[in-house]
Amino acid sequence: MRSILNVLHALGLTMVVFSLTLLFPYFFSRLFEDGADQSFLTSFMLAGGSGLLLWLLTYPFRRELRPRDGLLLVFLVWTVFPLIAALPLMLEASHVGVKLSFTHAYYEAMSGLTTTGASVLPDVSKLPESLNLWRHTLVWFGGMGILVLAVAILPMLGVGGHQVMRGEIPGPMKEEKLTPRIAGTAKVLYAIYASASVLCLVAYRLVGLSWFDAWCHTASTMGLGGFSTYSGGFVDINSPAAEMVAMVFMLFAGINFATHFKVIRNRDLSIYRFCPETIPFLRLVLASGVLISLYLFFSNEYSNLLEAFRFGMFNTISVATTTGFANVDYLQWPMFLPILMLFLGACATSSGSTGGGIKMIRLILVIKQIRTEIRHILHPHAVFPVRLGARIIDQGVIMSIMVFMLVYALTLMALSAVMLLSGLEPTTAFSAAFASLNNIGPGLGSVGPMSNYGVLSDFQIWLCTFAMLIGRLELFTVLVIFTPGFWRR
Repeated sequence: MRSILNVLHALGLTMVVFSLTLLFPYFFSRLFEDGADQSFLTSFMLAGGSGLLLWLLTYPFRRELRPRDGLLLVFLVWTVFPLIAALPLMLEASHVGVKLSFTHAYYEAMSGLTTTGASVLPDVSKLPESLNLWRHTLVWFGGMGILVLAVAILPMLGVGGHQVMRGEIPGPMKEEKLTPRIAGTAKVLYAIYASASVLCLVAYRLVGLSWFDAWCHTASTMGLGGFSTYSGGFVDINSPAAEMVAMVFMLFAGINFATHFKVIRNRDLSIYRFCPETIPFLRLVLASGVLISLYLFFSNEYSNLLEAFRFGMFNTISVATTTGFANVDYLQWPMFLPILMLFLGACATSSGSTGGGIKMIRLILVIKQIRTEIRHILHPHAVFPVRLGARIIDQGVIMSIMVFMLVYALTLMALSAVMLLSGLEPTTAFSAAFASLNNIGPGLGSVGPMSNYGVLSDFQIWLCTFAMLIGRLELFTVLVIFTPGFWRR
């Protein structure tokens, strides 16, 4: 019980910190007088007051977080923060004639914070601008993980950040640090993320977007989230220049931010070439985009080669990086193309990026292990270590990745089966589960790029919400909470 109270103490503090982000859309609403300021102020007071009360009540039980505490804190943060984020959505949506239940509001908030980018709102243009700003800012905060920002502050207040960071950072190799202190690592990651966001913001503004649209799409692009201020997304924007900006920064955000840091620190672009993920990620995504574009041209989907490349490359990069932007209804293409794009979204992005999915590093190591097993069959007595560059990968890491892949497949099958049992037709059931688990956003069938998840029942929405959560935290961080052993002394 003392351990749980210690975690609740840390949770109370993070709630107070997160509630401060509500002041950003509050002041924006006051400045532009869109009428939503009271909803944000009320949400800030409820969230901040609750967090402060929880922090004060559990203050006597504070101490350094243990590994088990860190996992529980990560789970609680990623379930409580969407609740806080949903408050202004529920309070304000009713004022503008948009029917938004708690289920839909929580889903929308979870979709933003997990950078999934799927929506249940039929027409986002009806929302006050400050509410749209809030939705997109959630994606930006969720991009690098809200806890990465928090651990830069918590150590000063006596709450260890290392165990939190282990539960939050995506990828199989969580022990590597960019700086000696975990708070320093968090600051470095956010400095790069914020700097790239500023460049993206200026680029969007230069190609014709308003400052408001530029920030909202910057947040979605850097967070690889896919929210837009327009119901039709990039279809309504209809700007090849804006699409080019999006493609460049989506690819940037799909690369490991630790690699970006090493390039900047050493002022050496060749580091990208020696990174085990960067070149495979770029090759896979760009080569797939070229092949899809050429297929669209030669199959007469588009009569102009430049047009085929415009739509083929943009949508391939968008889905493969788990962003979810669309500048055309690609479900009108031959069906195997959207399916291919969806599967790219499951594996293309790098670990330590803002993307979802199983990550490129896992795919590379699984392929290397398969190759090693085949060689063992041919040469039973030989030793073939799995290498990543010059580094020999420990078999424990390989085994953990294999177990992860198995659990991932079983989870996907279970989610898809429950979706089918709930009454969805097969294409929508599988793609909704797949897109949610990999934080891609749009799926196939009724949840395609020109539709949204509002067509699903409340039960199906909650299932997708759970899928987004466990996908964002890479399965085990959440699943371990539900094991009896976690709660034993």
